[in-house]
Order: sequence, then C-alpha cells, then structure tokens
Amino acid sequence: MSMKPVTSNLVAFLFLELLAIVTIHLSFCSGNSYHLGCIESEREALLRFKHDLEDPSNRLASWSTVNADCCTWSGVVCDNMTGHVLELNLGKDFSFENITSEILLAEHEALNKSMLRGKINPSLLNLKQLISLDLSCNDFKGAPIPKFFGNMRNLRYLNLSEGGFQGRIPHQLGNLSNLEYLDIGWANSLITDDYFGVPYYEAVHVENLQWLSGLPLLKHLDLTNVDLSKASDWLQVISTISSLEVLNLINCQLYHFPSQPITNLSSLAILHLSGNNFEGPIPDALQNLTSLRHLFLSYNFFNSSLPDWWYKLTRLEKLYLPDNRLQGYNSISGPVPTALGKLGCLQSLDFSYNKFTGTVSDSHFANLTRLLRFGASGNSLTLKFNLHWVPPFRLQNLTLSSCNLGSQFPSWIRSLKHLSYVDISNSSIFDSFPTYLFEHPFNIVYLDLSHNSIYGLIPNLIELDKLEFLDLSSNNLSGPLPLIALSLYMFDLSNNSFSGSIFHFLCHEINASKSLLQILILKKNLFHGNLPDCWENFPYLTVLNLNENNFSGNIPISFGSLSSLQYLHLRKNNFFGTVPVSLKNCTEILTLDLGENSFVGNVPTWLGVSFPQMVILNLRSNKFQRRLPRELCHLALLQILDIADNNFHGTVPRCISNFSAITNLWEESSNLRYGETLEFFQGYIEDALLVNKGQMVQYNTILLWVRIMDLSKNNFSGEIPMEVTNLVALQALNLSHNHFTGTIPKYIGVMRSLECIDLSGNQLSGEIPQSISNLTFLSYLNFSNNKLIGKIPLSTQIQGFDASCFTGNDLCGPSLSKNCGAIVAPSHYNEGNVDNEHEVDWFYVSMTLGFMLIGNIPLSTQIQGFDPSCFIGNDLCGSPLSKNCGAIVTPSHYNEGNDDNEHEVD
Repeated sequence: MSMKPVTSNLVAFLFLELLAIVTIHLSFCSGNSYHLGCIESEREALLRFKHDLEDPSNRLASWSTVNADCCTWSGVVCDNMTGHVLELNLGKDFSFENITSEILLAEHEALNKSMLRGKINPSLLNLKQLISLDLSCNDFKGAPIPKFFGNMRNLRYLNLSEGGFQGRIPHQLGNLSNLEYLDIGWANSLITDDYFGVPYYEAVHVENLQWLSGLPLLKHLDLTNVDLSKASDWLQVISTISSLEVLNLINCQLYHFPSQPITNLSSLAILHLSGNNFEGPIPDALQNLTSLRHLFLSYNFFNSSLPDWWYKLTRLEKLYLPDNRLQGYNSISGPVPTALGKLGCLQSLDFSYNKFTGTVSDSHFANLTRLLRFGASGNSLTLKFNLHWVPPFRLQNLTLSSCNLGSQFPSWIRSLKHLSYVDISNSSIFDSFPTYLFEHPFNIVYLDLSHNSIYGLIPNLIELDKLEFLDLSSNNLSGPLPLIALSLYMFDLSNNSFSGSIFHFLCHEINASKSLLQILILKKNLFHGNLPDCWENFPYLTVLNLNENNFSGNIPISFGSLSSLQYLHLRKNNFFGTVPVSLKNCTEILTLDLGENSFVGNVPTWLGVSFPQMVILNLRSNKFQRRLPRELCHLALLQILDIADNNFHGTVPRCISNFSAITNLWEESSNLRYGETLEFFQGYIEDALLVNKGQMVQYNTILLWVRIMDLSKNNFSGEIPMEVTNLVALQALNLSHNHFTGTIPKYIGVMRSLECIDLSGNQLSGEIPQSISNLTFLSYLNFSNNKLIGKIPLSTQIQGFDASCFTGNDLCGPSLSKNCGAIVAPSHYNEGNVDNEHEVDWFYVSMTLGFMLIGNIPLSTQIQGFDPSCFIGNDLCGSPLSKNCGAIVTPSHYNEGNDDNEHEVD
C-alpha cells in the first residue's frame, strides 16, 4: 500500500491547523477574538445599574435588550474566553493639559453634558470577575462612596476621581487586597462650582488611614482634595505600603509632617504634596526617597533654606517648590547651588515665589544638561552670566518674572532655540525689542515681556502660526499696530505709545479666515480715528479693552457680530452718538464700560433685557439723558452701577431692590460665571475705574468683592426710594449733587456693609436717622449742603467725621461747633420712653432755670460722672461733691406716687 496520499493528507491537515492557530493569534492581537457572549446574570446587573443613572448625552445607548451581547456595549470589556465582564470604563478621558485655550470652555460644556448622574446600584456586585472600575468625571449627586465597593475583591483598578461624591471614605475599601491603582482625587466634583453646571459638594474626608494597610499591592494612590486633617497617622500608614510608586496628597489639609524617617518607600517615584499647610524646614525624611523622579512641594509654608542633601536624589527629574517661604541663596558658590548642580537628571526646576536673594551665575547650571524647564519668578535674584555663555541645556520653558536680568536683553536667551514659553516680565530690562524671538528657528507659543522698559517697533506676526499668548504691556514700544497670526488668542499692548489707526490690523485680508483672538487689550496708547467696521473677523473675541486712547466716532454696527464678547471697555475716548441696537446681540456681556465719552440719547430699554449676566455697567461722564429705564432692574447680577455725571432726571426706580447680587451678603460675586471667567482670563485684564470715598480708584483683582452704586451729578428728583435699604451688601452709595427731596431712609442702618455714603448737594430734609449709628464699617460720609435738622446721632464711627461732612445744614452735635443743648419742656419728660432710665434732661432744665436745689444728688452712673462744677450754688451733697449726705431725708413729696422710679429727680 502506498503511504504517499496519507502523508499528503497529514501535511495538509497540519498546515490547516497551523493556519488556524495563526489566525486565532492574529485575532487576539487585533482585539477581535471570538467570545461566547456575556454572562446573562452580568448583563442583567449592568441593565439594573443603567436604570438608576441619568444619561443626558445617551452615552449608554448601546446598553439595551436589543443588543443582547453586553460585551459589545460601550465601556464594557469582557474576557474573550469566558465572557465575564472584566472592565467597566465609564470615566471621561479629560485633561486640562490636553485642551487648547480656544476650545477650553466648549470642552467644559461638552464634558458637563456627557456626565452620568444618579446613584450607583449594588448590582455591580454581580460582576464577579471585575478587575477594573472607572467612574471618574461623573456626577453622583453628592452621594457617599458606596461601602459595597469593598466586596469587589478582584478589583485591581478603582478610579472615582471627580465623580461628585462626598462624605467619609468607607474603610471597607481596605478589603480590596488585590488593588494596585486607587484614585479618589477630587472625588467631590470635577469643577467645584456650578459655572459649568456641576454643583459644589463638601470634600471627601477620612477619620484615619488605617484601612490603607489592607492594600499591600498598591502602586498608585491619589487622594487629592481629600480632607486628611484628622489623619495624624498618614505617613506612618503610607510608609507600610512598600509597593507604592505614585503618591498624590494635593490640597489635603495636612499641617504636620512627622519627623519619623521614611525607610520603606524604596519604590516611590512620584510624590506630590502641594497645596497643604506644611511649615518649617523641608523634611529631612525625604532624603531617603532615593528613587524619586518627581517631587512637588509647592503652595506650602516651608521656610528654611534648601537642604544640602539634594545630591542624594540623583534620579530626580522634576523639582517644584513655588509659593513657599524658602530663603537663602546669598552665595554663588555655596552648598545649596552645588547640591542642585549635582542633580544631573533634572528636567524641570521651579522655585518661584519664595524669598531667595542674591546672585545666580552660569556656574550653577553647568551640570544641568537635561534641563527643559526653569522657573525662579517672584524672588529677589540677580542673574549674572558671562557675556559669551552658551547654556548647556535645550530649555523649553523659562520664567524669571521680577528677577533682575540687567539692563540689556539677555544674550544667552538667543541660543535657546527650543524655547516655547518665556516670561521675563518686570525684569529691569531697558533695551530694544528682541525681534529675533519671532524669527526662525524660534517657535514661541507664550511670551510675556511686560513691565520693562523695552522700546522700538514690533514686526508683523502673521507667519507665527504657533504663537498663542503675547503680553508686551507697560513698556516704551511705539509705532503702528502689527498684524498678527490667526493662532494668537491673547494680545496685550496696553500702556505703551502705539499710535495711528487700527484699520489695517482689524480689516486685513488674513482675518477673513477668522482669527482665534479672544483677548485684545490696547488701553493707554495713542491710537486715534474711528473704529473700523469689520469686527466680524473676530468671532471668538471675549475681552476687548480700548480704554484711554483717542478713538472717536460711533460704535461700529459690526460689534453686534461679537457673540462671544463678555468684557467691553471703551472708557475715556472720544466716542459719540447713541448705543447701537446691534450691541444687543452680544448677550454674553458681563462688563460694559462706556464711561468718559460723549454718548448721547437715552439708555435703551433692551440694555436691561439683553444682558442677563451683566455684573458691571459704567456709563459715567457722558451725555445720556431722560429717565433711567425700569428695565435695568432685570440685571439681577449687577454689582457695580455707575451712571454719574450725565443728564438723567426723574425718580429712581423702586425696583432697584431686584439687584439680588447686592441684596445678598455673599463673600464674593454671586455670578459664579463672572468669577470663573475672571480667573480664566488671569484676572488682571479686567478693571474698573470708580469713584469711591471721594477719589477715583482703579479696581482689578478684587472686583469679585466690590459692590458700588453711583448716581451722582445728575438731575434725579423725588424721594430716595426706601427700597435702597434692601441693598444690604452695598459698599458705596453716592447720590450726591442731584435734587432729591424728602428724608434720608429711616432704616438706612440695615445697610451694614456700607463703607462710603455721599448724599451731599441735594434738598434732603428732616433728621439724620438714628439707625445710621449701626454702620460700623463706615469710613466716608458726606451729608453737606442739604436741609437736614436736629442732632447728629452719636456713635464712635460718626463722631470721627470732620465738620465739613455736615455743613450747609441746620445740624448740631459733637462734630460741629453748634451744641445741641438739651432743653425739653417738663410736661413731656421721657413720655412714652420708659426704657430710658438714665434720661437726664430734667437735670439740665433745673440748672438752666437757676433753681435752688437741696438734698442728696440722685445716684446713677450717668450723673456721678459729671464734674462738681455742675452742682455748685445749691445746698446739695453726695457724689461727685465732697460734702457727705449722712442720713439726710428728702422732702416728703420726693418720689411721691412713683415708687418704681427710684432715681426720679423732681
């Protein structure tokens, strides 16, 4: 029998088997391997879990009975062989670092909409083989972290960060003995206010950290923003987890760093302790962590010099020490620079905003050949480098704000071809503009040269497609406004000497492609002419500040195309005409400053309707007239209203009590969106020039807390509406130089936040209300030139004011030379005022009429305080006279019929 056919068949069979094996292997590698389908009980568990969730963006649309195989559902990963659910990935892959500035707000909004909400059903316990659970970046409505998570014993990965939890971390998590990754950072919420629709929840907290002892395999632990203030054992417990590689304890309210040595964390590579309250020297215990690659100690209160044991941390790549109270550094060759110089692996070094002084030379950087980021801003350091020094590193980020770099622009910067982020603001530079930074091979993304004395012209920046941020404010730059690249989102040339028209800048053909510019600040320059009417080229513009130039003409109609505009500043120019109707399309406006121009006409009624988020309205020193529209009362979030020095007349609308931002005693802006955008745009770009306490004051960083109303120098008439006293959070009220009549509101004393009140130059009558004595924060007051009468109320606060604050009235009191006296007719003495047991008007009446009085002087604290001269010429005895009364009995009619008042002085 021939064996050949058999051999051929066998070879063919083996070939097919091999092909099948290869196919299966390739299928596994591609992630498309065959599986049996999910386990029915686990599918039901997932459906019950979904049932208790709110899913506004329909992320879980694939989770349905129509699609029976749960292993194909979004966020679900199964074992390909058994069908068991292994991973449940319902977090959101979101990072601030990966988001470009121009889409950050849009990303926040999208993130908010995609969040899962509701409660977590215990049906997850039926996922017996689950090894990874990610519920991060959702909103579980302030619920506590479920205790039943501690029964999911196979978990190796648990991520609850930014999940909208609050309350105590359950100690049952200590049962997860297989856990390698635990992230509860920012577990209370992704964003801690409701600007983006996420409510604020109290920080998650612990009583102690003993439960961590049950996690011996843990490699990554993130407790960022968890309140650990009660966990005095934090270091002792964490030191027992020898497998730990990453430890994030940011903003955990830790106060004390134990002095015990750290001996068991030999694998720790990343240690982040920023944002706590640590004091004293940098702990020596850290020197044993020789595996550290990243060490973050910023935003604490460490106050020592840099330790000389840094050289032990030879693997250190990132060292961040900003915002402490560290000091020293006086010697250019001392042990500290030497120790830092030995850290040859350093890539990032930042000790900004400390108290370092002295001189830094190029020798300090000789061994730092891998350095990519260096920051020393906010110290009193002088950098002196050899004129021909070439840095040994390829620096990308350089921040030396407020350091002394010398009068000339540092020549060594020219050799740093890889720079992308540069901040050398306020560095004492007096030199021409370094145009080479805008030339090849530089690709600068962020450049801040502000607050120097740099002079010269700025070249056109059209070709710089990487440039995003450029701040050249507060220098001596001049010439025309340069053209900019479409990529630029922040451009600040304020407080220079730029001049000419801005037509070419705005209307150049390049801008037809739509600029990404969000922030344009040109205030305090010499620009002139009409504003061009091509603002539609800047659809993302959010901040526009043209204050204090020589612009003129009308506001262009194309302003109405700026649908993203939030801050519009046109103060102190020569604009005229009326407020264009097209501006009502800018419904996002938070600040509208048209002050110190020549605008005319009435304030349009739509101004109070189209801008529901408005916080600041400044129309000061224009030619507006007619009545103030009642529609302004719709601006519930208004904090600053300045319409002084116009021609408004009529009465003040009583509906001003609708300004709820001023009727609520909150610590900061009631408009959380205003606060967030101020922070996002770095705060300093927003300002307000307001009259307070009789002087023009510039407000910027504290605007969140300012509440002012100035209606002065108009033609308002009628009574001051009593509703003004509802504005209990108001800090300054100026109604001076109008034609108000009637009395000062009786309950003005309830406005306890008032620091400044000016009612001068009106026709107010009657007495100053006694309640004004309750204004304990009052530091400026002016009631002069009215028709007020009577006695100035007594209080420590009011007695401190000068007489000029009350002149031009018929007033009397301690502040004035006119004494009020106290003559009151006997018949109505203390009538209806039984509460005032120490009233002494009768005593003064007796003295004034010259009666001969006899007997003992009545006893009271008030009367005993008078001088003996007040009683001479009578036959009296007792304190305060030297004559002792003994047992003199007064006439039989003394106190007759008035047993209750033992101090009556008939």
